[in-house]
Amino acid sequence: MSSQQISLNRRAVVARILEQRGDALAITSLGNPTFDVAAAGDCPQNFYLWGAMGGAVMVGLGLALAQPDKRVIVFVGDGEMMMGLGSLATVACHGAANLSIVVIDNEHYAETGMQPAHAGRGVSISEVARAVGFRHFGVARTADELEHAVETILNGEGPVQVTVKVTTEPAPTALPPRDGPHLRSRFREALLGSDAHR
Repeated sequence: MSSQQISLNRRAVVARILEQRGDALAITSLGNPTFDVAAAGDCPQNFYLWGAMGGAVMVGLGLALAQPDKRVIVFVGDGEMMMGLGSLATVACHGAANLSIVVIDNEHYAETGMQPAHAGRGVSISEVARAVGFRHFGVARTADELEHAVETILNGEGPVQVTVKVTTEPAPTALPPRDGPHLRSRFREALLGSDAHR
C-alpha cells in the first residue's frame, strides 16, 4: 500500500492505544515513539529509551518476564524495529503472554531526514512476527482496524505484534524528562512501590 493511501495520524494512534491503558507499562524507542507517548500523558509508568536504538523490544521482553502480571507495551518505529528484527524471534521463543509490540510505521527514517525505509518497500514486519511464532500479529491501516487492534494490544494473550501504518505528517515535539537516573527511579517506584530504592 502506498503512503498516499495511509490516513492514520501517529500522535492520535498512540493516544488512542494508551487511552484505557490502566496500569500498563510503556517502553519507547528513540524519537517519535517517545514524543508520542509523552504527548499522550507523561507518567511514571512510561520508560523512555532516549538513545538505545534497537533495544526497546528486548527491554520490554525483560520487563514482561520479570513482571508477568503487568501488561507491557513497547512502542517502536519501523526503522528501529528493522534494526532489531532478530529480537522478534527471541520474544516469540520466550512467549511472554503480557507483551505487546506496537510498530508505528510511517515507512520512512524520520530521525535522519525521511529517507524511504524498508517497510515502505515491501518488507512486512508483521509477517516476520507471524513467521517466528507470535500468537497475535497484524497491520492496522484504518480507524476501524486500529479499534480492533487496541483490544488485542491491551488484553490479548501475547506475544502480540501490531504494525500501525501512519502518515508522515509532522507533530510538535513533546519532550518528556531526559534525566536517565530520574526516569529509572520513578519507573522503579511506580512498579515496585516507594521502598524500591532501599
